[in-house]
Amino acid sequence: MLGTSTLTIAALALTISLAEGGTAYHTTIFNTDWFLADEARYASAKSSNVCLTEGCVREAAALTDSMDSSIDPCDDFFKFACGGFLRKKVIPEGKTSFSRFSEANNILQENLRGLIEAEVAPDDPPSTKMVKALQKSCMHTEAIKARGLNPLKDTLSRMGGWPVVQGQEWDSSAFQWTTSVYINRKLGYPHDHIFDFYVDMDFKKTSRRIIIIDQPSLGMPSREYLLKGFTDSDVQAYYQYQVSMATLLGADKATAEKELKESLEFEIQLAKFSLPKEERRDVNKLYNLMTIKELKKMVPQIPWRKYINRMLRPFFTVTNVEPVVVLVPTFLTNLGKLLDTTPKRVIANYMLWRVAMASAKYLSEDARAVELEYLKKLKGKQAREPRWQECMGYVTKRLPHAVGSMYARTFFKEDAKAAADDMVKYIRAEFEKILRNVDWMDESTRTRALEKAKSITPNIAYPPELLMEDKLAEFYDGLEMSSKNLLANMRNLNIFAANNNFKKLREQVLKNDWRDLSQVAVVNAFYSPLDNSIRFPAGILQGAFFAADRPKYMNYGAIGYVIGHEITHGFDDMGRQFDANGDLRDWWEAETKQKFLEKAKCIIYQYGNYTVPELKMNLNGINTQGENIADNGGIKEAYMAYNQWTKDHGMEQTLPNLSYTPRQLFWMSAANVWCMKYRPEILKLSILMGVHSPAQFRVNGPLSNLPEFARDWQCPVGSKLNPTEKCSVW
Repeated sequence: MLGTSTLTIAALALTISLAEGGTAYHTTIFNTDWFLADEARYASAKSSNVCLTEGCVREAAALTDSMDSSIDPCDDFFKFACGGFLRKKVIPEGKTSFSRFSEANNILQENLRGLIEAEVAPDDPPSTKMVKALQKSCMHTEAIKARGLNPLKDTLSRMGGWPVVQGQEWDSSAFQWTTSVYINRKLGYPHDHIFDFYVDMDFKKTSRRIIIIDQPSLGMPSREYLLKGFTDSDVQAYYQYQVSMATLLGADKATAEKELKESLEFEIQLAKFSLPKEERRDVNKLYNLMTIKELKKMVPQIPWRKYINRMLRPFFTVTNVEPVVVLVPTFLTNLGKLLDTTPKRVIANYMLWRVAMASAKYLSEDARAVELEYLKKLKGKQAREPRWQECMGYVTKRLPHAVGSMYARTFFKEDAKAAADDMVKYIRAEFEKILRNVDWMDESTRTRALEKAKSITPNIAYPPELLMEDKLAEFYDGLEMSSKNLLANMRNLNIFAANNNFKKLREQVLKNDWRDLSQVAVVNAFYSPLDNSIRFPAGILQGAFFAADRPKYMNYGAIGYVIGHEITHGFDDMGRQFDANGDLRDWWEAETKQKFLEKAKCIIYQYGNYTVPELKMNLNGINTQGENIADNGGIKEAYMAYNQWTKDHGMEQTLPNLSYTPRQLFWMSAANVWCMKYRPEILKLSILMGVHSPAQFRVNGPLSNLPEFARDWQCPVGSKLNPTEKCSVW
């Protein structure tokens, strides 16, 4: 996946003249209207092979506004390309970061807002009515305020009560953790607090689906936080969140502090048993196929067949010979022992806390204020987003098919799809050239690699079924949205999502099923190893990433980089484990596989030695290796593809008032899409648990490995962007 879920766009411009062997910098004021109106300047630019279209003038102004001419591009290209952005942009109070993704997402949300907040029209299709109802229920703050905490209190009561709130009235004899999970499933709350359970394609036989059992989600963003222990400041913030929520619901504070410390220690044990991300990158180690009968023998403390049948109800009933894939067997064996030795009250306090936590953001302001205090400490979030934006976030995430249909019908420009199709063709061809020419790959592996590359299915903009209302009506059959009850809506959506997942168990697998391509109104891109497909939603074909009226070097540097990135994911440390059909299969000859791993080690070491000075933290080179390999390959492929395009179509004009070559502007466009500012807390969180390197390393890391970049910018050997030792996988 590309990363950062939100993307998101003056008159200053910079003139930089590049002479052989050196650079000279000076800044000038550039007003686009004045420039076009000044006949002498216009004529001079036109005669010197400068593009003077509206799109070119706009891009020149945008690049200039974003950059910092005082920075040597061979020392820090990220700050050179993004220094102006970093200096001028302010992170909104309700956000934890701001980026080009944020800008594009803001444009997307503003476009959709008018459609989604409009009154229901008689000819609105059912899917559009649901979208409008969900948004209205979220904006109906008076109704939410009037209900107060009662919806959560009622839910907790139906689940047997939260012990810490009920005190001595809580009846331990009536509690079974499995029953609590069944009630969560019925009422629309997550059922993955003790362990995760879902249906997915069988990794080794993707023509069928299978039950997957995994370690649980945790209340904190990653196990690494919890493993720092109870006294850590971040864990303390999480603990205070629990205590504050319990006391808000009526618990005695001293009792809450005692009991919730015990339940937090239970959660810390779950974190200790969980496999770290570094050990989850070898998918073969996660593939542990067994029957329910064998699972019962391995972990006898859990009534597996009864549990699975209750979760799958009313769709299927399975027998003891039903196959399941257990991703982390050691977690389950340790969990069984922990459940045997942990008092029911402790388990119940933990499970009901997770229900309260899942509800908080949808309740009245007293509960939301408690949650915000925690988010301030953990993520640096200073305030809530504007209510309409927060609500739009729920709507676009939870009803993506319906919202995607509205966006595609109204805003998407078809010329963007044709241009993206053409770029995919060029970039795929260059990746295939790389596969044919790498000198460390044996011929048998090379043949299979080329087969996989040729089999990658591109999905651009949106599937045609998204515009077929009968398809949407069939997909959403049974789902109801109220315009007056947000929490009930979110619970209904959870039930709908779980039902959709579970009822697929016996369903025929259709690779690249339109229902799985629903994220259209998003600023992101994806690679699916089980489908061997790449996806570029309509939402990313805009903003800093793509515009039909600007030079190709701008688009190849931006969305082209993204396209190459997603293609390369099929051949990163995890993607390479799957074959052309998407099946988990070792198709590498042993010697070539070892050479790949050695090349990946170079990337791991390079990024693992990058330090974020303000936090004094090093990146995790192991967790980020897949994205780093994709970044390095993606930008290289996009550059090669652009060069091939110029061979086919001729060299393009440069941008006005910027003395750069088209190839230099390619690199600037590539860097510009990663311009991003972070709050320290979210940057720390990103380093601890993220699979993507922070933005500056997504620019400087790959560019420092490319001789082509050093050549185009005349970077001296030994400079930061032209080190003597370089890493290259693809």
